[in-house]
Amino acid sequence: MSEQKPPRWDMTNVYPSLSSNEYAKDLARLISLIETQSNYVAGPMQQLNAQSDLKSLAKTAGDLIEQTNEIFLIKGTMTAYIESFVSTDSYNKEAQTKQSEFDQVAVRIEKLQVQISAWIGQIAAALPKLIELDERTKAHPYFLYEAAKYSRYMMSEKEEMLAAELSLSGSTAWTKLQGTVTSQYSVPFEMDGKIQKMPMPALINLRSHPDAEVRKKGYEAENQAWNTLKEPLAAAMNGIKGEVNTLNARRGREDALHASIDQSHIDRETLEAMFSAMRDSFPMFRGYFRSKAKRLGHENGKLPWWDVFAPVGESNTVYTFAEAKEFILEQFGEFSPRLSAFAKHAFESHWIDAEQRSGKRGGAFCMEVPGVGESRVLCNFDGSLDTVTTIGHELGHAFHNDCAIKAHKTEIQKMTPMTLAETASIMCETIINHASLKKVRNDSERLAILEAKLAGDSQVIVDIYSRYLFEKEVFERREKSELSADELCDIMEKAQLATYGDGLDERYLQKWMWTWKPHYYSAGFSFYNYPYAFGLLFGTGLYAIYQKRGNDFVEDYVQLLASTGEASAADLAARFGIDIRRKQFWTDSLKIIGTQVDEYIHIK
Repeated sequence: MSEQKPPRWDMTNVYPSLSSNEYAKDLARLISLIETQSNYVAGPMQQLNAQSDLKSLAKTAGDLIEQTNEIFLIKGTMTAYIESFVSTDSYNKEAQTKQSEFDQVAVRIEKLQVQISAWIGQIAAALPKLIELDERTKAHPYFLYEAAKYSRYMMSEKEEMLAAELSLSGSTAWTKLQGTVTSQYSVPFEMDGKIQKMPMPALINLRSHPDAEVRKKGYEAENQAWNTLKEPLAAAMNGIKGEVNTLNARRGREDALHASIDQSHIDRETLEAMFSAMRDSFPMFRGYFRSKAKRLGHENGKLPWWDVFAPVGESNTVYTFAEAKEFILEQFGEFSPRLSAFAKHAFESHWIDAEQRSGKRGGAFCMEVPGVGESRVLCNFDGSLDTVTTIGHELGHAFHNDCAIKAHKTEIQKMTPMTLAETASIMCETIINHASLKKVRNDSERLAILEAKLAGDSQVIVDIYSRYLFEKEVFERREKSELSADELCDIMEKAQLATYGDGLDERYLQKWMWTWKPHYYSAGFSFYNYPYAFGLLFGTGLYAIYQKRGNDFVEDYVQLLASTGEASAADLAARFGIDIRRKQFWTDSLKIIGTQVDEYIHIK
């Protein structure tokens, strides 16, 4: 691979710097808007109730929507800008200070939204009529109905205000601690005869290294590192899960999953239909794991963890970032010129931060920067096909954002649940893999591409369900007491054995998975796992429809992406004749993956 470093993103079109006049001006503007809405909430809004005349209610609701959209626009822009520094350089003291200062502003917004939701809940019975009386309410009916539903699970206003303030020194602080600890820690690691200081995200990425000995050494070094860091990370986990349990109980939630389902805009019937199909598919995926184990020379037919992500086949190509760009653009072009042109613009406009370095968060994400109508993508590029696919995945999120931006959706209309947020990203992964399979020259190349695809799919189905089981038990046990790091490790291993079964070598699991996955450390959204499975299977089902309809599908798909914040997942799926409450839909999507497993197993 070329010595040229992968790129860092460019944020200078947002603000010149954290200390710039432009940044300060927007912050002052945001604070002014918050104060204006605060006065409005305390005055005109509180003067109205369910007995007030409909026109007054409609105007007030419309005013609140207009104010909230303007606040969210600046807040979203500033949040993304600060995050662009914090996520790539946890040593940046100025960024940490700015984030801490901004957290104080953001909590004021959160408190206002609590008050607004409570008021909407009080006038819920009038919503069907008042919505029709103002253009702003007519444009945001789903938001109003969801706010009314949310209000049923709120504490008193004073309690909600206190919870929002305390979160800054509670769950928010714990989340920051996990991010700082995991991004700053580096270990000495010998590779190619040289000892180098390797940050944890880079060490984790060695799991897909072509050399088996490097993978095994990376696994061992990773385990030693997490053992060193386990106490502060266990404390962070306990702090966050304990806070969530307490608030859920006070708010009248059935359990920790209840709020997550509502936030995902689905119901338990849908989730269980998907989970049931997933559980039925585990034997199929275990067949893939056993086949892979044999290909890698494990006579017991079981994979040790360090080989779960090992490349298979002769296409162990190491990509330069420029080659990754061309590969992605070519595959996107097979689906839609609009998608390819969008991705080209993202690459050329320096929206992607791909370089691995100390202080940078692990994993990958995409964030919208609404003030400039753009997105930014973070990843840790190492030249593997896996990280090439990751870029494609994150660009799918960016395309999703762009569809809403191009459709002139408001900030409220763009608030997409996690389930549907994965739709475009998974679709882009599918596009890359299907296009790649069409161009293979021999079975060895086909095997390599299938391997990359199935390694990812098995993570999204098998590993994701293990993460769900882990989090479910952690929440249940956290109600009774704090959990030690060793107990968290035991729960993780038990969950992995329940899903991977005899596909994994029980001597070499990954009990430390809970330490570095940021998804476990979010108090705002629990069970940040099953949305990925939803996205994969929903996206797979949509791709099957695309294969039948061809180019006619694309425009409907773009419209779907533009409106994912304006209807429930079930209603949006129904546009394509999909019933997500039926197990059969999920089973059919898994059967498509099953044909690829069969092909993988039978390639010699």
